[in-house]
Amino acid sequence: MVRGTGAGTQLDRLSPSVRPTGRPRGFQRWRSLLFLHWPVPPEQLRPLVPAELSLDLHGEMAYLSIVLFAMEGVRHRWWPEQLSMQFLEANVRTYVYHGETPGIYFLSLDANSRLATWGARRFWSLPYHHARMEMSAGEQETTFSIRRSRSGALLHARYQVGETLGASEPGTLEHFLLERYWLFAPHQGQLCRAQVHHQPYLAEHATLLEFEDQLRAAAGLPQLSGDPPLVHFVSGVDTEIYPLRTA
Repeated sequence: MVRGTGAGTQLDRLSPSVRPTGRPRGFQRWRSLLFLHWPVPPEQLRPLVPAELSLDLHGEMAYLSIVLFAMEGVRHRWWPEQLSMQFLEANVRTYVYHGETPGIYFLSLDANSRLATWGARRFWSLPYHHARMEMSAGEQETTFSIRRSRSGALLHARYQVGETLGASEPGTLEHFLLERYWLFAPHQGQLCRAQVHHQPYLAEHATLLEFEDQLRAAAGLPQLSGDPPLVHFVSGVDTEIYPLRTA
């Protein structure tokens, strides 16, 4: 079993990828995922993360990521496929652990579905925002644009997909950033967590051609600027979503 170090604690980074027992709560297909990553001094992120969670560091740095993607086939396990939803989504997230379990903590999420935004806030207490969003994919490049309905905060990215990287190796920075299967969220006065399951990401290198972003500042990081030094693309995975439970 490969373990990694998070601020002095040995973390199991392989077992979370194993499909859990029991029935999933729902299903989602994630498509055309663009991952943008920035190293961040831990002291900048610490005030934004619940005290019960520890920042998961790579080396001595915390990381912030924005993930842009399309959601398809979003449904509860008892919904027929014909009633599933599809929408665009953007996540601003950082990397945390609780006990020996590494995962992610969302600083914000955006979707262009009012029903999905309401449901995730109501039943999971996730910090979703409704936004006007567009994704346009051509043969050579893809454009993804966001403008929040209330605040007007925006993001615009135009990018090209490059060489294939394949599945990331345990112990690498790519594995640390991409292979995350637990999310943590405060819900109804307690820290909760939920697991997702999918096949390991088969990543590709990507290059930003244009980038403008106000979501990081809206999340509380106005001092973080510049294009991300690490960019990955994944064509898609099919996911199973397991119930939220006390951490």
